[in-house]
Amino acid sequence: MQFYEVEPETPAVSPAVEYNPNLLVTYKVIRGYSDAEYATDKVVNIEWDLHNGRTNSKLVQTLNSKINSVKDIITEAYADSDDQETLRAIAEALGIELTRDVEWSATIEVSGTIQLDLLADSDTDVEQEIYDNLYVESQNGNIEVGDVEVTNVREN
Repeated sequence: MQFYEVEPETPAVSPAVEYNPNLLVTYKVIRGYSDAEYATDKVVNIEWDLHNGRTNSKLVQTLNSKINSVKDIITEAYADSDDQETLRAIAEALGIELTRDVEWSATIEVSGTIQLDLLADSDTDVEQEIYDNLYVESQNGNIEVGDVEVTNVREN
């Protein structure tokens, strides 16, 4: 039995045509994850849509930068402000959440028991076992646990 390798077909590429701003072009319109639509429009209209899209994108970046600056100003001034109501209204109008990040540290003393098999675990280093297996996590989405350091492990 002989097998023949079949060359995959490549889609035909249309030859380049001279620039014509009034040429009608059919293109795919992608809107999120829904099925694509196909639209037909003149090249000149597509060019203007692309230009306006780039302009709008730059404007959005500029406005987001300004909103971030306003957020920083409000966050810094809020605690000492005599007019927190106005600052809240400005923040709400701009979709700014009035939050601040606080770096924190805490000391937690933990005690417990560990069961060791005397026959299998005769050389188990209890201190190392605690270092390797004790961890801290937050049950609140607002608290992020960064570094955890286990120190002063001792047998009682």
